[in-house]
Amino acid sequence: MTNATLMPLWDGSAPGALGNGPLDVPALSTHLPDPSIANGAGVLVCPGGGYRVLASDHEGLQVARWLNRVGIAAYVLRYRLGERYHSEASLLDGQRAMRSIRDRAAQDGVDPNRIGMLGFSAGGHLTANVGTRWDHGDPSSSDPVERESCRPDFLVPVYAVVNGVVRGRKADEYVPADPRVDATTPPAFVMHTHEDSIVPANQALLFYDALRRAGVQSELHVFGYGEHGAGLGAGDPDLAAWPDLLHNWMRRSGFLTPKPRFRLTGRITAGGAPLGMCWVTFRPHDPNAPLARQKFNRTSDGHFEISAVDGPTAGPHTCEVHYLSDRYPHAGDGAYTLEDSRSFTCEALLADGDAFVWDVGAT
Repeated sequence: MTNATLMPLWDGSAPGALGNGPLDVPALSTHLPDPSIANGAGVLVCPGGGYRVLASDHEGLQVARWLNRVGIAAYVLRYRLGERYHSEASLLDGQRAMRSIRDRAAQDGVDPNRIGMLGFSAGGHLTANVGTRWDHGDPSSSDPVERESCRPDFLVPVYAVVNGVVRGRKADEYVPADPRVDATTPPAFVMHTHEDSIVPANQALLFYDALRRAGVQSELHVFGYGEHGAGLGAGDPDLAAWPDLLHNWMRRSGFLTPKPRFRLTGRITAGGAPLGMCWVTFRPHDPNAPLARQKFNRTSDGHFEISAVDGPTAGPHTCEVHYLSDRYPHAGDGAYTLEDSRSFTCEALLADGDAFVWDVGAT
C-alpha cells in the first residue's frame, strides 16, 4: 500500500518553522468517498501521540477509510510536534488545516458549512483547542486560505486531554480548553473510557460539563472498557459501537445533509380523542437526513410542536407513534393502564408549512 499524497498547508515555510524536513512541514492527506454515497460532509482527522509522534494508522488512515464508507470526506493532518515545537504550533496547523479544507471544499464536493474535526488523545486536545480558539478569517489577507474561517462545524474529541492543569501533567503543553468554552463553541460528540489509565475520563467530563453549561448541543459516551489508544475499537465489540453512535449523532444533528430543517406542528388522536402519553417519531427515508421526535400527551389535546432546530427535513418519512401510558397526568396509586407500549405507523410526505394530522383509530 502506498501513502496518500501529502499537501503542505503553506506554499512556503510554515510560520515558526525550524527547518524544512518532514517534521517541519504540516500537511494534509485527502481521502474522498465514492461519489455515489458522498453526502457532502467533511472531517479533519487528527491522530494522537502525545505531541511527540502520530498514530497515523489506527487514529488516522483507518478512521478516514471508515468516514469514507459512510459518505464523508476525510482529511488526515500531519501537525508539528515536540520536542521541536510547542502545542501552539500544532494549534496554528489545525487552524490552517480547517481553512485549507474550506478553501478547496468545492473542488472536493464538500459543503463548507458541514466540516467537523475529530481527534484522538493529543489530537483530541488539538481538536478542542481549535474548537475554542477559532476565528472567522482575515478578509483583508492576500492569501485566499487565510480569508476562510477556521471554526469546525462540530467537534469529536476522543479520549482527549482537554486540561493539562487538571491532569497534572504537561500543563504548559496541554493548554486548558474547557475554560474557553462558550455559546459559540461548536457542537460536540465526546468519547472516553473508564479504563483509560493514560488520560483519565474526568477530562471528557470537564469538557462535556463546560459545553452543557454554555448551552452547546453535545453528547457524551464513557465506555466501561477500553484502554487508551483504542482507535475505532477493533476487536472489542462493545467499544467498536462508538463509531456508529458518532454516525447517528452526526445524522441526528443534521451534519450529513444540506437540506434545511423546519418547524413541524400537528395533532395525533385515536378515534377522535387524545391519547395519554406518547412519543411521535419521524424517520426519513433519506439515509442522511435527521430523525425528528417529540413527546405529546392528553393535556395538550394531542397537539405537538417540533422546533426548527430539531425538526425534520422535507421528503418522505415513516411516522411512528409510541403509546406509553393511558394515564396522563400520572397518579400516585400505582395502577397499570397498558401492559405493553403500543405502536402505530404511517407514511407521510413532510413539507415546510404543512401540519401533520393523523387519527390512529381505535386503541
